[in-house]
Amino acid sequence: MYGKAFAPEYQGELGAELTVNSSYEEVLARAGRALSRAGGPAERARAALAFAEACRRLGRIEDAGAAWRQSYRSARLAGDTGAMAWALWSGGTLARQCGALPLARRLLAHSVDLAAGSGDRLAHGYALAGLAETGRIQGDYAAVAELHEELLAQGRAHGEARHMVWAMTGIAQMHRNRGDHAKALDLFEESVRISAEADDARGRAWSLRGVADVLSLRGEPDRALALLSEAEGVCREMDLASALAYNHKMRGNVLYRAGRYAAARDTYAVALEEFTAMHEPRGTALSRLGLAKCRARLGRDRAATLAELALLEADFDRMGLPQARDMVIAFRAETERGRGTERAATAATAEAVTG
Repeated sequence: MYGKAFAPEYQGELGAELTVNSSYEEVLARAGRALSRAGGPAERARAALAFAEACRRLGRIEDAGAAWRQSYRSARLAGDTGAMAWALWSGGTLARQCGALPLARRLLAHSVDLAAGSGDRLAHGYALAGLAETGRIQGDYAAVAELHEELLAQGRAHGEARHMVWAMTGIAQMHRNRGDHAKALDLFEESVRISAEADDARGRAWSLRGVADVLSLRGEPDRALALLSEAEGVCREMDLASALAYNHKMRGNVLYRAGRYAAARDTYAVALEEFTAMHEPRGTALSRLGLAKCRARLGRDRAATLAELALLEADFDRMGLPQARDMVIAFRAETERGRGTERAATAATAEAVTG
């Protein structure tokens, strides 16, 4: 069993004013007011944490970076190791969003240690979730599969729906990437159900995106697009800038798989603009890859495509994203095979003409 979802990153007076479904513009406004009237370091730490999270989710990267550091300094001044762990969780999550994955892992690992020492079980769970997600994005499944299972067990033991949804969607993503689409779909659909029953709109939006991805892979693009539209409505209502951009990138993926290359190109362009505005390099590079593939399908010069792919491979390698780099390598090989076929056809035509 589990209860209604809640947001422990909103603490002190903010915990009474805000819910897990509060829009981030509202969180930003209330946290800003709380920060301006904070009387001591403990209050400043709590207000700055909420302010940092709102800024991060709205794509205001520089403000988010300044705020989580302010939260950490204030927590250290107050001698509150649990609050220090929360601040490092926020900083690690921001680092992951910005594509600095090694830094994200360091900050989140330190957050796990501080939270464990402080006895703040929720901070420990959130830090574990962040560390697991970072490793999963890097494709380091062997290192993080246990973390996902530990998080799921914690969520079930304490009836915490958000922990359960995070863990399930992470495990589902690993099954999806390994080709077990049936298992992935079961887990994504269960996380949709749990987040809906727990009134966790954010978790539901992310889970719907996972269901849409798997349905698309199974050849059901229209159902997938309908679910993405439903999730998009949630993202817009809650000002989930990052989630909205990833929703649009997934819509591009679905359209591309369905052979609707012009529509996919236009959708990837929207996602690219959104990711660029929030300085999110991973999403930016993935959207550029989608655009490159669409343009190639629509007749772009092969040399230009190969040049773009070379840049993308270097970017993914620099960010430590081997799975994304492998997608680039696979499409480059396909593009080069196409060029080889074209050359052979041209040579055969020339031979026929001159023979």
